[in-house]
Amino acid sequence: MMGHTLERSAGALAIFLWLCAAAQPALSGEDAEIVNPFGGREDAVEAGRTLFNVHCSHCHGPNAVQGEKPRDLRRLALRYGKNMPAIFFKTATGGREDKGMPSWAGALDAETLWTIFTFIQTVQNKK
Repeated sequence: MMGHTLERSAGALAIFLWLCAAAQPALSGEDAEIVNPFGGREDAVEAGRTLFNVHCSHCHGPNAVQGEKPRDLRRLALRYGKNMPAIFFKTATGGREDKGMPSWAGALDAETLWTIFTFIQTVQNKK
C-alpha cells in the first residue's frame, strides 16, 4: 500500500514539474528575455482586469490599487524594468511564502497568468 502511494505521489510530482516547465514562455535569443505573449493585446487587458480582481485583489487591491508599497503592483516597472515579465512569472508560479504570496502554479495556467500580467502592465506608475 505504501509503495503504491509513493508511486502515485512521484507520478503527480512528475506531472506537476512537467506542467510548470511547459508553462514557461518561449525564450528568444542568447539574452533570453521572458516576453508576455499577450503584450499589446487590448482584448487581454479587460480579461486580465477581471481575472486580477477575482484572484489577486484580496491582497493587491481592486484594479491593482493598493497603498502598501510591498503589495503595490503598480510599481513593478519601476522596481524591475525590463525584467518585470520574468519576475512576475517567477513570483506567480513559485510564490514568495516569506511575503505571504502563494504559488499559483497548478491553480492558474500560464495563459491566465499572462492575461493578468497584460492588465498589470497597463497600471504601471511612471514615477
